[in-house]
Amino acid sequence: MAANETRKTIEEIMEPKPSGNMRRGLLKFVGLSAAGGVMPRAWGQGPSPAGAAAPSGQTAGALDVRSFGARGDGHSLDTPAINRAIEAAAERGGGTVYCGAGQYLCHSIHLRSNVGLYLDHGAVIIAADPLPAGQSGGYDSPGPAQPWEAYQDFGHNHWRNSLIWGEDLHDLSISGPGRIWGRGLVRSNDPHSRRPAEQRVEGVGNKSISLKNCRNVQLRDFQILQGGWFGILATGVDNLLIDGLTMDTNRDGMDIDCCRNVRIVNCAVNSPWDDAIVLKSSYALGYPRATENLEISNCYVTGAYQLGTMIDGAWKNFDLSAPHRAPQVGRIKLGTESNGGFKNIAISNCTFDHCQGLALETVDGAHLEDVTVTNITMRGIVSAPLFLRLGSRLRGPAGSTQTGALRRVNISNIVCSDASSEYGCIISGVPGYPIEDLHLHNIYIQHRGGGTAAQAATTPPEEEHRYPEPNMFGPMPSQGFYLRHVKNVSLAEIEISALTEDARPAILMQDVDGADLFHIRTPSAAPVLEMHDSAKVDALWVRGVKDGAQS
Repeated sequence: MAANETRKTIEEIMEPKPSGNMRRGLLKFVGLSAAGGVMPRAWGQGPSPAGAAAPSGQTAGALDVRSFGARGDGHSLDTPAINRAIEAAAERGGGTVYCGAGQYLCHSIHLRSNVGLYLDHGAVIIAADPLPAGQSGGYDSPGPAQPWEAYQDFGHNHWRNSLIWGEDLHDLSISGPGRIWGRGLVRSNDPHSRRPAEQRVEGVGNKSISLKNCRNVQLRDFQILQGGWFGILATGVDNLLIDGLTMDTNRDGMDIDCCRNVRIVNCAVNSPWDDAIVLKSSYALGYPRATENLEISNCYVTGAYQLGTMIDGAWKNFDLSAPHRAPQVGRIKLGTESNGGFKNIAISNCTFDHCQGLALETVDGAHLEDVTVTNITMRGIVSAPLFLRLGSRLRGPAGSTQTGALRRVNISNIVCSDASSEYGCIISGVPGYPIEDLHLHNIYIQHRGGGTAAQAATTPPEEEHRYPEPNMFGPMPSQGFYLRHVKNVSLAEIEISALTEDARPAILMQDVDGADLFHIRTPSAAPVLEMHDSAKVDALWVRGVKDGAQS
């Protein structure tokens, strides 16, 4: 979809309309200072502005942005007023800044420690269009390039070129039932883009919310529409809670990078063009830092719906016959940036809907270990339901970046229906670096079938140094599970079902050292198990395979 077509669609379908009361006299100044500035008035201190509803109890005593000059009319630029309100709250030791119903057109908003930003019903913070190239003002500068920028994309290296951002802060929040609309944000910064704004790095914003080196952060209950390159980018953020967000966006939903003690719960993300919830451990801080002690639970991810139509309830599917249709990514992923590590991760009670499947990737030297995944439902998966990849891309400092490890992963209670048949589940290390200690239990995979004997005869290339994606090997020679360079794996209580006949083996093992297969059902018309250069493989109650050691 072209940029102007996307803009038209969003404005026609999604633009909130301010109420008549909002248009009439909501801005009321208490007084002016000798310098002509607006004197702040907190809610609960004197009468409320005409036509405005007082905040709820949780925001009583908050500083109303309209008292600092915000108009909320969707035309006036409200960035200075909102930033003045935030600064005033910080100067008095903290508090809540209140945005009532209205459309607040903004460039970069600066968060502060001990300050919460509250968006009430009907409140929309809208990313303004960038100013013309060369004109001062607009979105904050991304800042100077750093020596380590080559190890991750431009978007991961800069935080201030955002609609809302904070660095080196503590005890802050964004909350409330309102909306953040990244209408004027860009999706990338690429000098070769056909969109002029994306060819620049100065004066444009590419993220809705970005946080760097913060602690004790809460993001609750609001919506993000058309969030730009990242709806949320959190880097080096500890004690982070993301709860109850609804995101309908045009690239990544949320990127959690080098963060510790994180809870992502009760969120819904539609991200057809990129990942929905993605954990990273990049080199963006100038050193490797693990993402660890993290939980994702009770979340819905999808790539199926046209931009804006999940939030407005229209649920419009893409025309899958269109030549430039959305790739329907919309998944939960660990990786690709993977320098610092992923440790102690729990993913549970999540729903994948017409998107890519779960991906666990470490290709830049990180250790991905101690991960549990359970109680996951999937339907309409467009690639591999499960993709585990230990690779050797090694994008990091030369000499110190070596192939990492992927180990101690437990995946259980997975139900997947109507998946694409090209790939099946892929679990692949690289020569000399096996994936270790993997347990796959109670999994049902239904795919569309149609695999051929010619596909079954192929040997996927190793591709140790490539960017990891399920399609990197081409159509796979197995229909259920392909395991290569794996040590100590168990597959138990597993059923593989094909909607049409498929000639490929259900399970194919290559260079597998130690595998236990228990109570596995596979399509009757296809081979059950094929092994190459594998040892210590034992089976029990696997239909079509004799019990005991396999050879």
